[in-house]
Amino acid sequence: MNIIASADQNWAIGKDNQLLIRIPDDMKRFRQMTTGHVVVMGRKTLESFPNQAPLKDRVNIVMTTNPSYQPKGVVIVHSVEELKEELKKYNTQDVYVIGGDSIYRQLLDLCDTAYITKIDYAYAADAYLPNLEERDDWKLCEESEEQTYFDVIYSYQTYRRV
Repeated sequence: MNIIASADQNWAIGKDNQLLIRIPDDMKRFRQMTTGHVVVMGRKTLESFPNQAPLKDRVNIVMTTNPSYQPKGVVIVHSVEELKEELKKYNTQDVYVIGGDSIYRQLLDLCDTAYITKIDYAYAADAYLPNLEERDDWKLCEESEEQTYFDVIYSYQTYRRV
């Protein structure tokens, strides 16, 4: 399984259930990488999308502890064990964990690759990705050249479980 996220210098990923910044090239990269695949998210992530609609051309799996939560167009699971059972239907390389922070924390140990858009800035935030640089079981394997979006500097990083 893969993680895909955008994170600032402090591994922050969001505030008030929204992304910290929307970088058009990063959004395009996200679409290209996840279209035709499986995305796993929490309820609040789904609710942050326009019209709370699932992402098009993807299998959307939502983890929630709410037994009455039944949005249209998604597969609902209520635990990591239920998710593991559902994911047996798919190639794990085609599965992308897309947030939010509690879902990243719960599923990090099941993932082997993390695609991180690392933003060279520290935002005010209330949601964080685990800091892969502080973990012995993850290693930075690839990093793109610096990119810019107006005055924002960022790069694409790939981490792998070691």
